Parts: sequence; structure tokens; C-alpha cells
Amino acid sequence: MKRLAFLVLSFLAACGSMSMAEAERQCLERARLAQQPRGEVSVGVGSNGKTAGAIELEVSSDFLLRRDPAAVFELCVQQKTGQPPSRPLGQMPGWKG
Repeated sequence: MKRLAFLVLSFLAACGSMSMAEAERQCLERARLAQQPRGEVSVGVGSNGKTAGAIELEVSSDFLLRRDPAAVFELCVQQKTGQPPSRPLGQMPGWKG
């Protein structure tokens, strides 16, 4: 009976995990937000001559708590896959630290 329960739980855990590549891609984005906020400003003039503007700012709690982006990345991948990342954050393609 215990063996059956273990097999069922193992199967369910495997169904919920994601690939290492997908986890690293998502966690790289989270590490970027831990490093610095991201924002966008837009300004325009309509055909009626009225001006319009918008500001969008994305700030993560990791940034506000001053967490190390490398630690955020590693923990994120570990939580999503159950394994450490395939390489450190500094060696990830696209990372500018």
C-alpha cells in the first residue's frame, strides 16, 4: 500500500514539474526584476490636438527586499524543477549583471 501511494505521488509530482529550459527562462526574468525595476513611459498627441501620456512601472518584492538576483534565480529554478539550475545566473545567455 505504501509503495502504491509513493508511485501515485511521484507520478503527480512529475506531471507538475516543468522543463529546466522553461524554468530557467522564467527565473531569468524574475532575476532581472530583482536587479532593477522595469518601466515604460509613453507620450502622444491625438488627432484632436490633446496630449496623452502613460507610465508603467514593474517592481518586484525581490528588488524591494534587496535580494541577490543570483540567489533569486537559483531558488526559483529549484522550486520549479526540484533541481539546481544547469548553470549559474552569470553564465545564462542574455544576463547582464
